[in-house]
Amino acid sequence: MAALSRRTFLKQLGLGCTALVAGGNLPLPETPPRPRNILFILADDLGWGDVSCYGTTPNLTPFIDAYAQRGVTFTDAHSPASTCTPTRYAIFTGCYAWRRPGTGIAQGDAALLINPKLETLPKLMQRSGMVTGAVGKWHLGMGLGPGKTNWNQPISPSANDIGFDYTFLMAATADRTPCVYVEDGRVVNHDPNDPIEVNYQRNYPGEPDGVRDRASLKLDWHHGHNQAVVNGIGRIGYMKGGEKARWKDEDMADIFVDKACAFMEANREKPFFLYLGTNDIHVPRVPHPRFVGSTPFGPRGDATRQFDDSVRRVIEKLRELGLERDTLVVITSDNGPVVNDGYMDEAEEKLGNHRPAAHWRGTKYTPFEGGHRVPFIAVWEGQIPANRRSNALLSLVDLGHTFATLRGQTLSADAMPDSFDVHRALLDPEAASTRTALISQDWYMSYREGEWKYIVPRRAGNAPNEKTNPQNGALFHLTNDESEGTNLITRHPKKAKALHNALLRAIRAGRTRP
Repeated sequence: MAALSRRTFLKQLGLGCTALVAGGNLPLPETPPRPRNILFILADDLGWGDVSCYGTTPNLTPFIDAYAQRGVTFTDAHSPASTCTPTRYAIFTGCYAWRRPGTGIAQGDAALLINPKLETLPKLMQRSGMVTGAVGKWHLGMGLGPGKTNWNQPISPSANDIGFDYTFLMAATADRTPCVYVEDGRVVNHDPNDPIEVNYQRNYPGEPDGVRDRASLKLDWHHGHNQAVVNGIGRIGYMKGGEKARWKDEDMADIFVDKACAFMEANREKPFFLYLGTNDIHVPRVPHPRFVGSTPFGPRGDATRQFDDSVRRVIEKLRELGLERDTLVVITSDNGPVVNDGYMDEAEEKLGNHRPAAHWRGTKYTPFEGGHRVPFIAVWEGQIPANRRSNALLSLVDLGHTFATLRGQTLSADAMPDSFDVHRALLDPEAASTRTALISQDWYMSYREGEWKYIVPRRAGNAPNEKTNPQNGALFHLTNDESEGTNLITRHPKKAKALHNALLRAIRAGRTRP
């Protein structure tokens, strides 16, 4: 098959890239049990191999490992993309991000990427009678976009416009400006006498610069991350003003946990849906001092231990409120792990024998399993069997439809076009998933059907490496080759062509759910 650029490929196909699920109309049981509350915890860059209950030995997540024994650990769960923004877009809209242009990794001052007119996961939860909250990492834009969003006024549109009753979010990502929190559309601790300005083209006169002032940084950069300096750390993009509003990285995990716990306490008498997007493992990795040195793996390991403690504190609050048996808890990650992601934080030097993606090939940013096969743990005491494992195929794009079904909501025909109802597999580790095929998005698309996985040809002129793939694409038989070490595309060209054509049909159809 001839090599073709991703842009050309998407243009020829009509739109983009991710997961088709063929068939599987399994008969639904009687009305499934309905969780009073749903707590959805989405880690950032947490690898399959970072969580010891998956059979690895880093001992970074002792609480999660023990907590997983109360429910089901899924071994074949996937993010819809191996990067942040497209995964989160798919989760909240039930639509693969490649269907909507401009949903790659969002710039820090990007406009809100989700159209407020769309059906969304939080809107469905609201309709079911829940109070909805979003705390932590967002990375889906807010406001009107570059040069148009006024960070000194109420920001609209925001996450509150797509179905969340309460929001406490970082404006972009931890390594991008503006480095402020936004609560219900307003910058927290905003000082009208110190207005905030954001620019992704040039620095402001008199402001520190990550290149010029590199010697003064408390965390040096490896590549990129050398523009604005906030809290002694170089970032992507520039900003000025807002000194009182700027976050301190070391306190971020505690602030998100406190806000999540406060939301649950305030709504303890009402059904609630809470999305908690943690930041810990994403760069810059600057854990609180009480976690520094808590692992032998440097800041990345310490940040993972901090994430584990954040989960512990939130679950303990759920127990304190007497809501554990009434709450479905899902813990997963937005994509696979990455070690060196732009800062000199000893992540590579102190990695030792630890493999964050376990035995899977690839990392974040790649189409290989290590980029999108993610840890996924579901606990609902009294409803989900304890101490079980499941190999059911799941995608995070399915959460919207699945949570809707569990809360008694029916999707309209045109809502969430790529989200499958996998509630049977979620509740019963012996049940088969309604999803039988999968596509994941990155620089390259991959399409999986059963035990076969196909990766589209790489862009012409790019040398093959972990972030690309062989010139003519790749074909792997995952049952016999979990590590994706043997490319079978020349041995099985008909299978590769069949999967290629299935991907085309998924794109042209505009939807993948029946």
